[in-house]
Amino acid sequence: MKFKDLKYLAAFIAPVLAAVAIFKGGNWVWSVIVFAFVLVPILEQFLPQLSAEYEEEEKEARLASFFFDLLLIINIPIIYGLLYMLGINLGAGIYSNTETVGLVISLGIVLGASGINVAHELGHRGNKFYQFFAKVLLLPCLYIHFFIEHNRGHHMYVSTPEDPASARRGEVVYFFFIRSIVKSYAHAWALENKRLKGKWLSFSNKMIQFTLITAAYIATLFLLFAPLAATLLLVSGLISILLLETINYIEHYGLQRKKLENGRYERVMPHHSWNSNHIMGRIILYELTRHSDHHFQSSKEYQILEHHPNSPQLPLGYPASMLMALLPPVWFKVMDKRLPAAVV
Repeated sequence: MKFKDLKYLAAFIAPVLAAVAIFKGGNWVWSVIVFAFVLVPILEQFLPQLSAEYEEEEKEARLASFFFDLLLIINIPIIYGLLYMLGINLGAGIYSNTETVGLVISLGIVLGASGINVAHELGHRGNKFYQFFAKVLLLPCLYIHFFIEHNRGHHMYVSTPEDPASARRGEVVYFFFIRSIVKSYAHAWALENKRLKGKWLSFSNKMIQFTLITAAYIATLFLLFAPLAATLLLVSGLISILLLETINYIEHYGLQRKKLENGRYERVMPHHSWNSNHIMGRIILYELTRHSDHHFQSSKEYQILEHHPNSPQLPLGYPASMLMALLPPVWFKVMDKRLPAAVV
């Protein structure tokens, strides 16, 4: 670990702001939202985009350093600590309605960035403990099936009509939400049914396990906190899902893999994902924005992901692109002309 690697500590800015907001209330409840969707987009217009390419020796050193894994694991107590603190305070009724709205949205953003996003990284690891940690982080987001669908579904079918999480050209993000959420969940069940060779009604079925665990989590919230507080924590989880699906939308919008004569699709290449080398998004999302390299080599850990300048490039960083996606006419005007000519 080198001094420059401390930049990843910036990923904890949003959780820290959320903690401050929970304790202080007032205008602080908007700090996470302002940081993520105002300050970061502005900074990314001025900060340089660095194209890191690592020598083999440096890659080995970065992979051997526990520092990068520790940064991910720390998010587990942070997430559950924030959930508990906010649940207690919401139950005590110490916030105004406006403060409550800000806090629920802020927690949703943190659950998306430090929950689902970190779980995504850990879920790609071969280490069973890290895969378990991934599921622990997905639980409060009510999205544990992502572990199945993303690894065994999305990465196989990305940028094809068979992938629910790949947006099509001209598809409005709000309709994409419905299609991706519903079909991804159904596909996770189908993948488990295929793995178990049709004998899906078994406790070996991970989807049954995940359903029971999620039900137990929801029940625990209602046992620990007041009904309204528990409900609002669940709403934060739903917000994190919408953030994830917005990111899914911008990552593969309109890109297509060719179908070969043998009926299979061509190999996933860097040009099948939209890439962003904007530094703030890279840091706070643990290099998720270098998505072209991630899909090209999905086993690569975040600290050695590299920039592919010849892959499709988002004109803005992730937070700004997410905001643009919420305005379909603007999104289509900016992005459709950037699509390869073959995409119709």
